[in-house]
Amino acid sequence: MLLLAVAVTVIYGEFVRGQLGLSRVAGYAVGAGFVVCLLGSVLLHELGHALTARRFGIGVRGITLELLGGYTEMDRDAPRPRVDLLVSLAGPAVSLVLGVLATIATLLLPDDTLAGQLTFQLAVSNVVVAVFNSLPGLPLDGGRALRAAVWAVNGDRHLATEVAGWSGRALAGLTAAGVLVTYLLGWLSVFGLVFMLLVTLTLWQGAGQSIRLARMSRRFPMVNLSHLARPIFAVPTGTPLAEAQRRGRESAPGNASLVVADASGRVMALVDGARAAAVPADRRPWVSVDTVARGVEGIPAMSVDLTGEQVVRVVQTHPGAQYLVTAGEDVVGVLHLIDLAEVLEPRRGRGNPAV
Repeated sequence: MLLLAVAVTVIYGEFVRGQLGLSRVAGYAVGAGFVVCLLGSVLLHELGHALTARRFGIGVRGITLELLGGYTEMDRDAPRPRVDLLVSLAGPAVSLVLGVLATIATLLLPDDTLAGQLTFQLAVSNVVVAVFNSLPGLPLDGGRALRAAVWAVNGDRHLATEVAGWSGRALAGLTAAGVLVTYLLGWLSVFGLVFMLLVTLTLWQGAGQSIRLARMSRRFPMVNLSHLARPIFAVPTGTPLAEAQRRGRESAPGNASLVVADASGRVMALVDGARAAAVPADRRPWVSVDTVARGVEGIPAMSVDLTGEQVVRVVQTHPGAQYLVTAGEDVVGVLHLIDLAEVLEPRRGRGNPAV
C-alpha cells in the first residue's frame, strides 16, 4: 500500500505540475493530498457496508483500508438474501453519491484551478469504484449482490457463493484479455498494464478463495469436536520423557496427545511431539517431560460444543497448529489443524492443512 501511495503521489503530482505550473514540492504535496482523499473515499465506502450491517444487527469487527479498496470484517454472515443484498450494495451506493457530488463540484469550479483538478479526479475515481465494484462477481460487491439473488432463488447460500465466485473468475479473465488488447493497441502504458494485471490477479484470487470457502462451508456440520479432537494422556510434572512416552504407548490410543498435569490433575502443558522426538533416545530417561512441553497459556482454546463455523472463526482469529478443546474448565482433548483440514478439504489431504 505504501509503495502504491508513493506511486500515486508522484504520478498525480507530476500531472498537476504540468496542468497548473506548480513547483515539484507543491505538486507532490497535492499528490499526497489526493492520496488522503482516496483513502477517505474508501473509508466512506466501507462505512456504507459497516453501518448497513449494524442496522440489521450484524456486528462489525473492523475495517481494513487500502488505497484502491478495503474490507469490512463482520462477525457473522447475513441471515437472509435481502440483508446480504442491501449490505453489499451500500458501499457502491456511497461511492456513487460521492462521485455525483464531486462531479457537480467539478462543473461549478474552473478547470485550471487546483480545487477543480482534485474534484475531477475524485469524481472519476469514485464513479469508477462504484461501477467496477458493482460488477457481478466475487469478491466484488456486485458479486455479493449476485450471490444474494441466487441465494434467494434456490435457497442454497453455498451454491450461490460458488456461482458468484466462478462469475468473478470469468470477469477476471475477460478483464485480463481486455487489458492486453488495450495495451497492444497502444491505448495503455506499461505502468497501466502492470497495474491492471495486478488488479485482475487480485480479483482472480479473491474469486478462488470465495469458491473454496463455499465448499468448506458445506462441510461445517461435519465438524464435531467431541469426535475430532484427539484424546489426552496426562503424566505428572517432572516425569522423565522416556517414562512418559512408555506410559503413553501402553495406556493411551495411538493418536493421543501427551500432556503434563499438576498434582491436582489440572493440565499445565502440552508436549511438543517434534521437540520430544529431537531428544536422543539415550538422554530421554534423564530429561524431564516439562522441558519439551508448551504451557497451556500460550495455546488457543475452544469449547467442545462449538459449531463448525465457530471453530473455523477461532482458527482464523487465532492461527495455530494445535488447539485445546475444553469442557468447562477441563481440557478434554487437542484439536490438530491438520485433522480439521482433512474434514473441511479432504481433496487437499495432508499436503496443505491451511484453513
